[in-house]
Amino acid sequence: MQTIESLKRNIQSAQDLLGVVKTMKALAAVSIRQYQKAVESLSEYNRTVEMGLQVVLKRSRGSFAPMRSSAAKRMGAIVFGTDQGLCGQFNNIVTAHAIAEMNALGIAKENRVVISVGLRAADILEDSGQKVLEILSTPGSTAGITPMVQDITSVLEDWRFKRQIETMYLYYNEYISGANYRPKTLKLLPVDKEWLKSLEKRKWESRTIPMFTEDWETLFRSLIREYLFVSLYRAFADSLASENASRLAAMQSAEKNIEERLEELFGQFHRQRQSTITEELLDIVCGFEAMGGAKQAGARG
Repeated sequence: MQTIESLKRNIQSAQDLLGVVKTMKALAAVSIRQYQKAVESLSEYNRTVEMGLQVVLKRSRGSFAPMRSSAAKRMGAIVFGTDQGLCGQFNNIVTAHAIAEMNALGIAKENRVVISVGLRAADILEDSGQKVLEILSTPGSTAGITPMVQDITSVLEDWRFKRQIETMYLYYNEYISGANYRPKTLKLLPVDKEWLKSLEKRKWESRTIPMFTEDWETLFRSLIREYLFVSLYRAFADSLASENASRLAAMQSAEKNIEERLEELFGQFHRQRQSTITEELLDIVCGFEAMGGAKQAGARG
């Protein structure tokens, strides 16, 4: 049985740990909101890009010919995980989803060029037999997302022109709400021709469609690059929000477990203390009775 002093030390340690967990829980909640705002801020930017594409497609007068869909023999993929711990099943979920999706495409592992965002996700991919070409570190804030998106855009260009990879996918966890998220697949390239057709057919909001003087194909390519930027930025922000959502869920679970442990320790402490007090009282009573008996014996003598 533990002594009162050892129980006090255990209680203090549990309370200190609970303070750390509550702090991490608060930081995760703040971070979720930070990345959620970043995703929300993309809405207007994305709408502007879509409107630009809509104008170009309407003004192309049939010059635009979407790429014919054909079975891909090679593919590029970016899997968004994390370098950080204490985030539950976050990495396992996204990597399991990515592997299942890539296998479903029927492309051999040796014909997949995979980049992992986060060392932990890369380790899981490697353990599953999927070779990882490059590992990128996860940005620590929204300010770090833009430089990474620019670097990845350059990598994608290299894939297309040097490696002849036309099919590219993003695999990441999409933030829903609270501590909830789900794995998502986004086909980055080639751009969905049905989506482009729907943009072309969409009704313009005003009477007159804007004009442009630049070559339509050059403008179209520039807008597609902006579309890629938005897609990559959203994937990063969603993944980071989901990571913190997973960490929030893990901290909530840890907080509950620690509180239950504290309740158990306090119960043991009070029982041990009561037992000690009872023993002391019994010692006093026994001592008092012994002294009383000795006095009586002396009086008789």
